[in-house]
Amino acid sequence: MGSHHPECPDRLCAIQDRLIASGLDMCLAHHDAPLAGVEALERAHSAAHVRQVFEQAPASGIVHLDPDTAMCPGTLRAALRAAGAGIHATDLVLSGQASNAFCAVRPPGHHAEFGRAMGFCFFNNIAVAARHALEVHGLERVAIIDFDVHHGNGTENIVAGDERMLMVSIFQHPFYPYSGDKPLADNLCNVPLPAGTRGEAFREAVSTRWLPRLQEFAPQMLFISAGFDAHYEDDMASLGLVEADYAWVTTQLLKFAQVHCQGRIVSMLEGGYALSALGRSVTEHVRALAELG
Repeated sequence: MGSHHPECPDRLCAIQDRLIASGLDMCLAHHDAPLAGVEALERAHSAAHVRQVFEQAPASGIVHLDPDTAMCPGTLRAALRAAGAGIHATDLVLSGQASNAFCAVRPPGHHAEFGRAMGFCFFNNIAVAARHALEVHGLERVAIIDFDVHHGNGTENIVAGDERMLMVSIFQHPFYPYSGDKPLADNLCNVPLPAGTRGEAFREAVSTRWLPRLQEFAPQMLFISAGFDAHYEDDMASLGLVEADYAWVTTQLLKFAQVHCQGRIVSMLEGGYALSALGRSVTEHVRALAELG
């Protein structure tokens, strides 16, 4: 993205360093992410969009797709691996080789719409994975949970009106991308939160808004857009969550999945730009998924 861009390689280094320092890394099974194929990408995107991203990938230098979203020579391959990670994780979980999975990937995906890259995102990793579960594995209902501080406008754009999918989300509002306060369809449960919101209100939204909708929908698998930029140390936004809040919501989702979804969860990294807070938050998220608390 450029040397001073917040969506930087150090994000994954911070996560890996913290997992190692916590001792959790030794308890995890690691998998390399394959490259997503065009057919998989086109389950969530238009053929024109996929073709445009491929064609705009530069051989040298940096090319901007919008003011926030830039490609260097390695971006396309990274974006294909990010989407491929979700596909591979879905295969592992649905085959029983893993009870759940967390994909530490970049670039993120939840701002990428059906026909447009934006907001640091090229392909919508979580939507690609969820559609893979539906259309390749034959699941009938899946849910996407998004707790990034920014509204997942791209995921909403793709999911809206697809009765096989439910999306529940929280996000700071009004805030980039200035959407989500009026859901596009009935299969969306959006909970906008004002700046300054802290963990208590977040937990209430999960308990009173998300979980009842998930119970009603009865998904067969959960997909989490795990953004950690609502952390109070992250100056990209103005919410006030802490590691304990991320551990708590992960535990609530895991308990739900164990009762209703055979424990099947795929979580994918979205935002989170304060490196220390990101590493600590992801570690607690993964610890909760692994039930090693």
